[in-house]
Amino acid sequence: MIVNSGSARWEGGRKDGKGTVSTKSGVLSDQPYGFKTRFEGAPGTNPEELIGAAHAACFSMALSNILASAGVTDVVIETTSKIGLDQDAGGFTIKTAHLTTRVSGKGDRAVIEDAAREAEKGCPVSKVLSAEVTLDLTVV
Repeated sequence: MIVNSGSARWEGGRKDGKGTVSTKSGVLSDQPYGFKTRFEGAPGTNPEELIGAAHAACFSMALSNILASAGVTDVVIETTSKIGLDQDAGGFTIKTAHLTTRVSGKGDRAVIEDAAREAEKGCPVSKVLSAEVTLDLTVV
């Protein structure tokens, strides 16, 4: 099993607090996030943006693999994943993840379309969006 990770540190309340997010690889290191970056468009990142980037990357890799197996060559895939955060009675919920992709390659159009539908459901990030979530907690 391959295990990668991201981490976050948060200080303060929901609106006045601030946080940083980092990845194990160091590609992101102490990048700021907070209420203003999440809800008001301030510089920095937010969880939905990070999920969207991960989803687009995962889908594109899965699609590339499926297309290669189907004999499609010279593949270029450009994907965006829009993550919808909606307010509801319980607070906020991510209710949608919409992939938009542009694919070029040498191969049958129907094969490419079928491969995209397979990757949409089969990429690991698509699967995790409905996964069981577990928690280990330490209170100090």
